[in-house]
Amino acid sequence: MRIITGKYKGRHFDIPRTFKARPTTDFAKENIFNVINGYIDWEDTTALDLFSGTGSISLELLSRGCKQVVSVEKDRDHARFISQCMEKIGAEEHILIKGDVFRFLKSCHQKFDLIFADPPYALPELSTIPDLIFQHDLLKEDGLLVFEHGKHNDFSSNPHFIEHRSYGSVNFSLFK
Repeated sequence: MRIITGKYKGRHFDIPRTFKARPTTDFAKENIFNVINGYIDWEDTTALDLFSGTGSISLELLSRGCKQVVSVEKDRDHARFISQCMEKIGAEEHILIKGDVFRFLKSCHQKFDLIFADPPYALPELSTIPDLIFQHDLLKEDGLLVFEHGKHNDFSSNPHFIEHRSYGSVNFSLFK
């Protein structure tokens, strides 16, 4: 896993082979971050990374200059790996929540400029996540939700949906 750009550009982190998480491919990550660049001013951004997995997205967000990144990851081995990666880069603007995303969404009182969600594609509740984020008012007024999902999901009828991007087998729906 590598960081694409920013102050930690080129840093590599070796993901343990035992991990179940699949990091977003470099190709998809680079392309979706090019899209996000049109919506976000990185230096003033508070970001939330849901289903953080390997921490790849959180690392990329920090590298690009986010003032705060909150990562939520339930798997304890993955959370430990994320913590180790953050220690290696000295990320003081990072908060790791070790717990269930759905519980976090219901109890969170902070609003974010950017929310990136990359749930397991087979997660039964996957389609409910965008609505939960808006029901709990977690995005700031001009905030952006980037939702990674499989090709069989279609969120275009959601009133907050703004666009869909596809990079190989990786799909992203964007919401405001």
